[in-house]
Amino acid sequence: MLGSEELVWGVLRDLETCGLDEKHKALFRFVGKVNEDSPSITAEDMKPLRAAGWDDEAIYFAITVCALFNFYNRWIDAAGVHALSDEAHRRGGTRTAAHGYVRE
Repeated sequence: MLGSEELVWGVLRDLETCGLDEKHKALFRFVGKVNEDSPSITAEDMKPLRAAGWDDEAIYFAITVCALFNFYNRWIDAAGVHALSDEAHRRGGTRTAAHGYVRE
């Protein structure tokens, strides 16, 4: 199931009932807060992440990825870049899953 389109749609529809394990749900809850209300984040918000098994490096990466995608989305919107089709997103996701983000 991990890496499946079904899982992605499940997470997007309802994080709490999707097929992710509790460790990943905790991280996605936190990323949701980063995305929606980052000024209110405190040390208390880190406790559920650490209890679920995430370390500082993983939390830092999650914050960074969320922040970068927010930047990219705002830049794309403001620059008038056209949206990709669903099929183009699928191809890109398949390529990234197979080869990662680094291109040689």
